[in-house]
Amino acid sequence: MLTTIKDLADTLAPRLIEIRRHIHAHPELSGQEYQTAAYVAGVLSSCGLQVEEAIGKTGVVGELKGQGADPRRLALRTDMDALPIQERTHLDFASRKPGIMHACGHDVHTTLGLGTAMVLSQLKDPLPGNVRFIFQPAEEIAQGAGWMVRDGVMRDVNHIFGVHVFPSIPARSIGIRYGALTAAADDLEIFIQGESGHGARPHEAKDAIWIAAQVITALQQAISRTQNPLHPIVLTIGQISGGRAPNVIADQVRMVGTVRSLNPETHANLPEWIESLVANICQMYGASYELNYRHGVPSVQNDRALTQLLENSAREAWGSDRVQLLSEPSLGAEDFAIYLESAPGTMFRLGVGRPDKPNPPLHHPQFEVDEAAIVTGVVTLAYAIYQYWQKQQK
Repeated sequence: MLTTIKDLADTLAPRLIEIRRHIHAHPELSGQEYQTAAYVAGVLSSCGLQVEEAIGKTGVVGELKGQGADPRRLALRTDMDALPIQERTHLDFASRKPGIMHACGHDVHTTLGLGTAMVLSQLKDPLPGNVRFIFQPAEEIAQGAGWMVRDGVMRDVNHIFGVHVFPSIPARSIGIRYGALTAAADDLEIFIQGESGHGARPHEAKDAIWIAAQVITALQQAISRTQNPLHPIVLTIGQISGGRAPNVIADQVRMVGTVRSLNPETHANLPEWIESLVANICQMYGASYELNYRHGVPSVQNDRALTQLLENSAREAWGSDRVQLLSEPSLGAEDFAIYLESAPGTMFRLGVGRPDKPNPPLHHPQFEVDEAAIVTGVVTLAYAIYQYWQKQQK
């Protein structure tokens, strides 16, 4: 079966590159993926899949019906949205929309989902169970997975696969990670309320800017001395505003930031820990505060058994030298984690690094991929999905 899957993928390669370049040239922002969704639905329908549109606002779901008696359903999620970035690659198929670019590889992800559906729909030996292809909008704003789940895409799904391109891994190789792959990402907003006064008489006021500085410093220092160093936390205040004039002590400061963590227990305790520290500092200096902590997406925790299945399938398909076991997680976020609240799953990294060329990181205006990775990704996914039933994955 592996040979058959490889042959089908190689035959489809020119068409898959054409699909990827079309999507790349016509990027759409989060929640606005109308043309991309219509294009995806058309390709899925041509493969004979049962297609539903406008799921999760602009998402698409394709159902490949297995002919066997196995009731289990396996899902594959890929995302479709682009970023508000002006492309600077000078490719022939560069974005035709000013200020919008597929700088995170979601054009490749969408192509992988379509390519996997195209390959599996052409297998002469029918699959024992069903495969649900989930094409998700709005991953970049961490909203799309929630929209899709609320519209029922995980109903009757037993396990789920995901994939993300990675420019630091060479094309034709993949990265496998057991356990935590990405971090939980939360939003933090802190208001400090002091009392205004003359800049020459700070003792008569309660300087909100100075108190905010104490809060920021204390948060960074306390992480290293009160939190388990084996459970990393990154807290970044990315925006701060306050004050009205250079000679007026600020009475109010607003700080906005992000909090990243890997350990689920640590993640759950962060709001209380942060508020306790802010409250103590404000009390010490006579200020008041308001803290808004919004839980974003949780950490992607890869299911061990499904990750083992994926690793074994990849090694059989490409050999051990093209399969990397990733020793470290990323503190970036992925709303693929939302699906894992409904069913176990795993996400892997698809290498797209170009040989002997610079490989700008994700979200860079010059981000490019080696398109040879597309066949690697399609074969890996299609064979792992086929093996899911052959190995009687539980």
